[in-house]
Amino acid sequence: MKLHDLAPDPGARKRSRRVARGNAGHGGTYAGRGRKGQNARTGGAKAPYFEGGQLPFVRRLPFRRGFKPIGRVAFTPVNLDALDLHFATGSEVTPGALVAVGLLRDSAEPYKVLGQGALRKTLSVHAPAFSTAARAAIEQAGGACFAIEDGAPRPVLRRRHTRWPLRRCRTG
Repeated sequence: MKLHDLAPDPGARKRSRRVARGNAGHGGTYAGRGRKGQNARTGGAKAPYFEGGQLPFVRRLPFRRGFKPIGRVAFTPVNLDALDLHFATGSEVTPGALVAVGLLRDSAEPYKVLGQGALRKTLSVHAPAFSTAARAAIEQAGGACFAIEDGAPRPVLRRRHTRWPLRRCRTG
């Protein structure tokens, strides 16, 4: 078999209908668009969800789903019982160590230590965020909590795309 022998299966590729090429070509007169009106014009058809001028269903949906803040940072939860299971007494829990044991996918990923489960080991935990219960449990077990400030996640603010330039205050 050679490259020029390759061909699609018979009937797999169908020629598109040549619209408006005369009545003999099955596309003459009004070319399948009916007579006059909005849908007969080029670009005349409304969007598939047009509902006669009222706000369409698909545009109404986002308002019903609740408020989602633009700058939300989604923290990956890391519970105390997972730390107790994966780390030995006296070890340091860092983002790199969490990636090594499989609790995080990436060391730059924002995570928060939560207080679910019991911690029976003395650990020094470095994290961007702690819950109050987790901090209390770590310190009660004889460990220490260190907040990571450099790699702390900051919300990414999206730029607003507006059609018109923003109003500027006149000075003077």
